[in-house]
Amino acid sequence: MDITRCIEGLCYGVPDAKGQLVNQLTGEPIEEVAQFVHSQFRHMVLSPQFSCVGAKSAVKSNMYRFTLYKEMGTPETTADLARDLALFVKDQESLGSINTFIACFDKPYPTSEQHFEDMMWHQLQHLHDEDLIPWDQCVSQDPNDPHFSYSFFGRAFFVVGMHPAASRYARRFAYPCLVFNAHHMFQHLRDAGKFDSFQKAIRRKEFSLQKGLNPNLTDFGDASDARQYSGVHHPGDWQPPFQAKDKDKEETPE
Repeated sequence: MDITRCIEGLCYGVPDAKGQLVNQLTGEPIEEVAQFVHSQFRHMVLSPQFSCVGAKSAVKSNMYRFTLYKEMGTPETTADLARDLALFVKDQESLGSINTFIACFDKPYPTSEQHFEDMMWHQLQHLHDEDLIPWDQCVSQDPNDPHFSYSFFGRAFFVVGMHPAASRYARRFAYPCLVFNAHHMFQHLRDAGKFDSFQKAIRRKEFSLQKGLNPNLTDFGDASDARQYSGVHHPGDWQPPFQAKDKDKEETPE
């Protein structure tokens, strides 16, 4: 890890008791632009109308990490995102059962949902190409498999894309974002018998806000999670533009 870059404010921010971002290593406030974007994100998620109760819980309890990157998809951003997401995976044990990692990007500005989807898969593919840790064995690495979830640093994630051109209000944010929610978080809710009420609360708020449910919504195991990441509604024969690496070429974490 490049410690100098972290000290300069590029490592992900940790919210303090007042909801302000501080540097993970130094405890000093993060740069003003990141604070500005972070404040907008918090305000949106904590609004009473926002439909994702899991995100609301994580943000309200400060059980999340947030970083603003310069440009989605560049080699520099991919390296920084890989470093920060790996730190988050290691950090998750110290967080509550509901937590999330939010990666926002200053640019480019997506002009349509399809433009954002292209950007998103480009970034996720390059992030995966940097990952040396085997795919989480709890999920499939085939993006067409109903049991697929994106994996990084050995941890399966459900990825939620947010951007200014989104048709769904709960995904419409001023900056392009990728929100990484750990797959095991949903399994914990199922094991505790809380998932059905959790899901119903989200869909009830979604219907109230949007006057209709998201046509992409499916339960895990019914269709590939990849179909839900960008928010674009795809035909049944859609193929996710993602290729996982050969398992035999991946390494085992130390």
